Amino acid sequence: MLLYDAHSPAPRCLRMFILEKGLRVPAVTVDVFAGENRQADYLARNPAGQTPALLLDDGSTLAEAVAIAEYLEERHPEPALIGRSAEERAHTRQWWRRVELNVTEFIHNAYHYAEGLARFQPRIPVVPEAAQGLKQVAQDRLRWLDGMMGPGPYLCGERLTAADIWLYVWLDFAQETGQPFDHALGKIGPWFERLARRPSAAASRQLFAD
Repeated sequence: MLLYDAHSPAPRCLRMFILEKGLRVPAVTVDVFAGENRQADYLARNPAGQTPALLLDDGSTLAEAVAIAEYLEERHPEPALIGRSAEERAHTRQWWRRVELNVTEFIHNAYHYAEGLARFQPRIPVVPEAAQGLKQVAQDRLRWLDGMMGPGPYLCGERLTAADIWLYVWLDFAQETGQPFDHALGKIGPWFERLARRPSAAASRQLFAD
């Protein structure tokens, strides 16, 4: 296997996932700021032009961070970050979808349309006038998520899962790019600090190829 890594939230999510799994995955860095992900060599591997991507042993390439995480869990079940049973996996995916569809996707697009506008305007359709609304939706949905969390230390109770990793990395990114969240939220606030103390949180900032 070979991981195509980059400085971006989705690759960092995957790095944190891999670190929590205790895996070692060879990696190369794709310089997305220089546009390497839009050049022919990379597009031949991943026509979507996004990072991360994983070159498999059979020569095919798997894209999308969530799909790669699912694949790695199948190949290396322990420690389980998605689940050991159908019930555990379903609950993880339930929270994972809530995180992605209701919070992180809005953070992502708001960044494209505001703080990241100069970078993305030449590449994708952008709607600058929508940025503030998207930020407000992300904050509203984070409060909604906070209200649904149970008493456990993680989204799935006692289990640290991929859903926690995805939400943590994107909230950390948001804080650094003009979208700070309310740390006074009763559950999300302490949860975020709990995740930030995990060794994988700091270690995932560094690219695997460095």
